[in-house]
Amino acid sequence: MATTAGAAPTAMDEKARRTRDLLASFYNTDPAAAGAVPASPARPSPAASSVSPLESINSASFNPDVYMDVLVQQSNLEGLLQGHVKMAAEIKNLDTDLQMLVYENYNKFISATDTIKRMKTNIVGMETNMEQLLGKITSVQSRSDTVNTSLFNKRENIEKLHRTRNLLRKVQFIYDLPTRLNKCIKAEAYADAVKFFTGAKPIFEAYGDSSFQDCKKASEEAMGLVIQHLQAKLYSDSEPIEARAEAVVLLKQLNFPVDNLKSNLLEKLEDCLLNFQNKPTNASIGDISKTFRAYLIIFPDSERRLIELAHALFTNRYETVRETLKERIPSTDLLAMLRGLWEDATAIDEVIPEAALPAFSLETTRDIFRQHIATAFLHLQTEISDVLIRTHSTSNEKLEESQLQTAMEKSKIKVSQGCIDLLQEFHHLIDGDTELIVKLKGLIIDWVQEGFQDFFQKLDVHFHLLSGRSKSFSQESNTMDSVQIDKIPTVLVLMLAQLCVFIEQTTIPKVTEDLAASFSGGGARSYEYGPPFVPGEICRLYRSSGEKFLNHYINMKTQKISKLLNKRFSTPVWIKHKEPREVNMFVDLLLLEFNGVVSEVKQILPGLIRRHRHSDSTGSTTSSRSNPMREDMLNRSNTNRTRSQFLENHLAKLFEQKMEIFTKVEYTQESVISAVLKLCLKSLQEFVRLQTFNRSGFQQIQLDMEFLKSSLKEFIDDEAAISFLLKEVNNAAHERCLDPIPLEAPILDKLINAKLAKIKEQGPDV
Repeated sequence: MATTAGAAPTAMDEKARRTRDLLASFYNTDPAAAGAVPASPARPSPAASSVSPLESINSASFNPDVYMDVLVQQSNLEGLLQGHVKMAAEIKNLDTDLQMLVYENYNKFISATDTIKRMKTNIVGMETNMEQLLGKITSVQSRSDTVNTSLFNKRENIEKLHRTRNLLRKVQFIYDLPTRLNKCIKAEAYADAVKFFTGAKPIFEAYGDSSFQDCKKASEEAMGLVIQHLQAKLYSDSEPIEARAEAVVLLKQLNFPVDNLKSNLLEKLEDCLLNFQNKPTNASIGDISKTFRAYLIIFPDSERRLIELAHALFTNRYETVRETLKERIPSTDLLAMLRGLWEDATAIDEVIPEAALPAFSLETTRDIFRQHIATAFLHLQTEISDVLIRTHSTSNEKLEESQLQTAMEKSKIKVSQGCIDLLQEFHHLIDGDTELIVKLKGLIIDWVQEGFQDFFQKLDVHFHLLSGRSKSFSQESNTMDSVQIDKIPTVLVLMLAQLCVFIEQTTIPKVTEDLAASFSGGGARSYEYGPPFVPGEICRLYRSSGEKFLNHYINMKTQKISKLLNKRFSTPVWIKHKEPREVNMFVDLLLLEFNGVVSEVKQILPGLIRRHRHSDSTGSTTSSRSNPMREDMLNRSNTNRTRSQFLENHLAKLFEQKMEIFTKVEYTQESVISAVLKLCLKSLQEFVRLQTFNRSGFQQIQLDMEFLKSSLKEFIDDEAAISFLLKEVNNAAHERCLDPIPLEAPILDKLINAKLAKIKEQGPDV
């Protein structure tokens, strides 16, 4: 079908072209062909010589003999037969086209002949009728001239009397004009007074100094009163704007200078607009619209000034709305204010469309909506920060367990419920079908999604600043300069870690679900920037931050305890240490710090995950006296231990089974407490390696470690790791001891039992 349809126009075009060529050749319309002189066969023209003989069949210089010679030379028998068939078809088509052309022109000639015959038939008798009409017209004309001649004198008299009557009326009007003007003044018909005076003004200009001098003087005095009354009406606030506009028009008709009046009135209008903005009045935007319309009528050249006043009015009103955004206001109140301003701008636009107030209002409303959304997120961030800072401010005092848990719960509620409240607030901004909301709905949806993306990113930065870990974001770098890292409470860092987990696992999925339900279909921003809200990116951000905060908390606690250990091991002279009589006091301080860690962790992190107790190499976990390390030390405790035994001890450690001490920290009480203890014991081992001990110093370390082994079981279940680290501390002391003879088991048990009894007497709180 497509091929057939495409071939039909081609065939018609080809037929039309052939018809044109036939007509052109018949009428010789080609000027080149008409004016050309046929070239002689002996001397062909340059154009003919440049054309191939096979292509010159349609030209005037066609030579059939040459054409046949060339055709026979260049074509075989089959080509000649095909050319014959093609030429026969073309001849037949040309004959048919020529026949159709003759038929069509013949029909036109017949039609033209018939038309001429009908015209001759219709014209017959027209000359006779025209002669009769001419005779009648001549008769009417002669009679009309007779009537005009007989009535000429009477007509002139009538016209003269009519002119005299009109003149007398004008004279009477001039003499009665002062009386008329006074009546108009009493009736306050100032428009009639101006009309009467302007009508008589040409006569006063011509004859006012002679015949009508008194009338002119009285009339001008009356018009002076009229001008005074019109000026008073113009400046009167009680007069409606239509009356004031009429007064200006009348003053213009009297040629009274109104330029000063225009300046004064425009200043007065500016004061009225200022009062309309600053003070509640009974005036409405409808009154202002009427005022603008009247001023345009009164002063057509004041349009530019009115546009400036309109822009100033709405600029100030929108600035007032911006000022209210500094305090958090409900979205419904903001939407009501902006909707009212939009309607007012539309009303003024009907009067002054050149001011383009709707476009200005739409652009300003966009900025205000965006500022409102950003301000709401900033307020939420401030509220979350206040909850955390209150914990910071009270961290110097000992918090009860319920208080710390309450602070943690308040922080979670503030983050979660704050985001839900913001979503409900923002939903009011797109809930409706008004023109303003329809125009900005897509942008508001994108701004809300972008706002949550930016809010969570900035909140993460703020968390790092609260924890003393700057992420080099310049927009908040100045707000936390006064916070010293040493003064950052460790419990706040732990709360931040748990809060990051809560945001990742609870808040962000909830926000994503609500955004998909109520704030989908935005897309007003360019797609090259990607989606406005990417929950996966935020989750990865808070997962990473939570791990950093957790490790930061562990490091802070470890550094604090390490300072205590460093002070304990750097102060005494271990090489002159006296014989141990009791567990050293630093062990109590160390256990007190551990208790503080446990107290904080239990209030912030999920419940302790109890695991199966790992036994040591002998399978015993009940008594420090059955410690294989101690048995090994007792078996080798003699004064004649040689350097070879020391090397054997190191060789044995090489073949011991490796124990994984430092594993990935998880958000559980067990994992965090275990990590702190392991790091502290590792630090203790390093401090021991830096000292040189005598026999008593080594025995003191042995006593302290044995007591710690039984005490630390109350904190974690990873007994194997603790035993391993305590053993490493003892080994380090053993290596750094000049005379490594351990305490005997009975003495060791006696000292430990004495310490336990002392603790029991002091009470369970110690």
